[in-house]
Amino acid sequence: MSLIRHAELRVLQHVQGGDFGGLWHSGLGHEAIACGTAAALRGTDRLYATHRGLGHVVAKGMSLEAVFGDILVRRLGSARGKGAGTPHFADPAVGVMGFSGTLGGSFVLGAGSALAATILGRDEVTAVVFGDGASARGTFHEAALTASTWKLPVVWICENNQWGASAPFAVHCPTETIAERAGAYGMPGAVVDGADALAVHAAVRESVDRARDGGGPSLLELRTVRMHGHYAGDQQQYRDEKVQLDDPDRDPLPRMRSRVDAATADRLDRETAAEVQAAFDAILAAPTVGAEVIYEDVWV
Repeated sequence: MSLIRHAELRVLQHVQGGDFGGLWHSGLGHEAIACGTAAALRGTDRLYATHRGLGHVVAKGMSLEAVFGDILVRRLGSARGKGAGTPHFADPAVGVMGFSGTLGGSFVLGAGSALAATILGRDEVTAVVFGDGASARGTFHEAALTASTWKLPVVWICENNQWGASAPFAVHCPTETIAERAGAYGMPGAVVDGADALAVHAAVRESVDRARDGGGPSLLELRTVRMHGHYAGDQQQYRDEKVQLDDPDRDPLPRMRSRVDAATADRLDRETAAEVQAAFDAILAAPTVGAEVIYEDVWV
């Protein structure tokens, strides 16, 4: 969690410095979900992350160099210099399958991944992470209905950070929770404290085990908080409340830190900060790519 926090802050610092050509969607505050989820998955299990997916792919085993390389358009990135940041994070060797560039596209990709594992007889589970806003897409209905009917080994993980872009959750959702939709598809649903990594791990592990044993999918709603705007630079004029990174009640880092002795926590913080800085510096120093990269990895 400390490694992810420092990575998120370093990218945010770079973006705010003005030397960045795209949009960055920060996952600050979601670290407990990323780590709790990844710890419940095997290396061979598959993960479809979200547009705030830096934490998820790092927790699943993707290297910082590959992640930073994608963000900074370097050959060392997983997309080998094509850029686009989060939408192109992919490392199948550790189960990171990327995700659709269209919001909600990962639902059907994840169901397809689970179907492939079933057809091929592989003991694999697919986890699909999505936001509360994306839960409104029609692809969720299609994938959830099919996955439940065929008892596919997939776990739906909703990161409910209370905001769908600039719309508060109560405005864009007619029900109090996302999890209560599970009953319509004949699968279990639960609401979990997304700021507690151990609670996330226990819930995801139970759902993963159920899916692996042939019990079919589950829907978990992990309640968390969006500590920044929808994207870096979002002025959030629609939002009265400003969440502080050092709020021990809502920030998952202080909660986990309280479970570790102070000396160990301090050491981990120093080590992860240094690891992140070294990886970021190495990628900054790496050569950029030219326009010729658009002709690579195409069929025709």
